[in-house]
Amino acid sequence: MSEIEIRRFTKDDFQQTGELYHAVTAKGSAVFWWVGEEENWENVFIATEGDQIIAKGQVSVISIIPLGSPIERKHHIYFNLKTLPDREDDYHIYDLLYEQLLIRAYQLKERLPNEYRTMICIGNQSTEEHNNNYFKSKGFEYGKSLYTMRRNLSEPSEHSVLTAPYRCMQWDLASEESINEYLKIDMEIWPDAPIGIKRLKENQKHSAWTAFVARENAALVGSVMTWIDEDGDGIIEDVLVRAPWRKQGIAKHLLTQALIYLQDHGCMFAELQVETANKSALSLYHSVGFKEVSEEVRYLREL
Repeated sequence: MSEIEIRRFTKDDFQQTGELYHAVTAKGSAVFWWVGEEENWENVFIATEGDQIIAKGQVSVISIIPLGSPIERKHHIYFNLKTLPDREDDYHIYDLLYEQLLIRAYQLKERLPNEYRTMICIGNQSTEEHNNNYFKSKGFEYGKSLYTMRRNLSEPSEHSVLTAPYRCMQWDLASEESINEYLKIDMEIWPDAPIGIKRLKENQKHSAWTAFVARENAALVGSVMTWIDEDGDGIIEDVLVRAPWRKQGIAKHLLTQALIYLQDHGCMFAELQVETANKSALSLYHSVGFKEVSEEVRYLREL
């Protein structure tokens, strides 16, 4: 057997990385990150054996706590590590990649506000038992679970009306002022995991990206983002309504607008994620036709 080599991803690795992706996902549902733009490749490592890519590891800062936030908030850096299906219990490969991911995570941590602690995290489908067990052996502990929910857009949608004094509009977040307004509200809703400007701008690069927002006069009270992924499916993310305006049909109306938008753009299905413990959100998504299709489990430990 050839020696295993660990190195950074390069443009010459695209084809084999695609083959690795198809091998991993052909077995069943799996959380597999794509390598992204060239500026991200310094965060992507591959394991080769001879001429074959047998595994890939990737690291990314997912949430950054801005200065001025309560001191108990934490930054989150995520890992993604995948092997060929016939090597998924070969923890020697995991160890080699994990070592590089950990070194890179410490480098990324140095760029974050040091007033706050940093967590390293992993998210896998609940069925990825070998992968999950490896990270638990490294001291990662259960954090939370999320359902992926899916809706068939050929099925009729219930019409949802937004009554006065609220108004709904499409919003492109094209100006710095609009982005700052959005990030402020997002931080209010998700103080432990704000989207941040980097991930917001990455989302905006997706095909047909847009946002629908609800306002009461000038106040932004609710929002939803949507776009089309590489498979042609609609993605819905960051469904939010501020606390004083909840239970008034705003979220349901925004979701309905997003679904109509995706239908008009030729999508056959729409997907979103929701925490399994969030019963009110689950009830909302069920009410507009979404159904659970898989469960992702997230583990974490302090870096």
